[in-house]
Amino acid sequence: MKILVLNCGSSSVKYQLIDNTTKVALAKGAITRIGMSASVLTHKPHDRELVTISAEILDHIQAVEYVVSILMSENHGVIKNREEIDAVGHRVVHGGEKFKDSVLITKDLMSELRSLIELAPLHNPHNIRGINACQKTLPNAQMVAVFDTAFHQQMPPHAYIYGLPYVFYKRYGIRRYGFHGTSHRFVSNRAAEMLGKPLDELKIITAHLGNGASVAAIDGGVSIDTSMGFTPLEGLLMGTRSGDLDPAIILHIMAREELSLHEGNTLLNKHSGLAGISGVSSDVREVIEASEDGNKNAAIAIDSYCYRLKKYIAGYAAALGGLDALVFTAGVGENAPLIRAKTLEGLAFMGIALDDAKNEKAVGTESDISLEGSQVKTLVVPTNEELVIAMDTQRIIDASN
Repeated sequence: MKILVLNCGSSSVKYQLIDNTTKVALAKGAITRIGMSASVLTHKPHDRELVTISAEILDHIQAVEYVVSILMSENHGVIKNREEIDAVGHRVVHGGEKFKDSVLITKDLMSELRSLIELAPLHNPHNIRGINACQKTLPNAQMVAVFDTAFHQQMPPHAYIYGLPYVFYKRYGIRRYGFHGTSHRFVSNRAAEMLGKPLDELKIITAHLGNGASVAAIDGGVSIDTSMGFTPLEGLLMGTRSGDLDPAIILHIMAREELSLHEGNTLLNKHSGLAGISGVSSDVREVIEASEDGNKNAAIAIDSYCYRLKKYIAGYAAALGGLDALVFTAGVGENAPLIRAKTLEGLAFMGIALDDAKNEKAVGTESDISLEGSQVKTLVVPTNEELVIAMDTQRIIDASN
């Protein structure tokens, strides 16, 4: 089965066409600047060079048509016609409490997805727009929604309830939901395979460190806690997000600076985190470089980033009642040995021991970076959320037929 995996944002469409039989991405790419004057399509067939095309792409319907067209093109394509696309797997950010698993997309489901927009107004509308576009462009393909939040929906109430009047949970669904679920799920499963042990016997902490970042405590394959909360703002220090914060701070700043709700939200999500502290960049690589060049604010930003992560790791080991493996993944987790090393300083009491040489070599590769004989295995596992979406799409379709 060939499955098109789509991740639609406000002005972008990321895609992969995956052959589920071989688990190979036949082609991958993205369209950016949708609706702007100079849209850009980047496309990489698995056996050919990257292609970059500039075009005027006005909306998501046109963007999906461009994706399908280049997948079929004579020079850059990997299929002969659109009927070869058996199904489409859509990344949907928020599934609320209702969706604990991926689900076949139907008319009734679309109504339910629209009802969840208020929980993720910055993400779900664009995910829905992508589904609508595919239904017009690929009318014969079955489609599945795969939710970022689903993996975390077995958390116990004491982990997801906030210290607010309970009526707000009942009335508005205010609770911890968690995100990056497909990534945490993939790397925890892969970690179990690397260790040669059943997942249901393992206690694992997974650290998904990209521009957005989250940690999950996984007990026997079940997420029992995760750092992102009602929104992706909570938890770790991130590229542009503040992470954990005394809630009175934003009220104080908004009053003193006379900020609107929109401006306050933008401050926390777009101008904080590494970028806000360092004044340099939201990119960890650039902040590290500035730190090494003597920029004190950049050094504080890196130290804060690692300190926050260290506290979550130790706290989640306590929540799990032990720890078998710690997994680093995503752009920073897979490619920043310095971040891993600084984070794990002082955690020897937990049985975590890092092999410095192995850590330095582990850049973008699947690796065991533990010191020989260490009680807790420390792993680097490149994530593959698109493969999870593709496999889930086939599983849900097979179950429905």
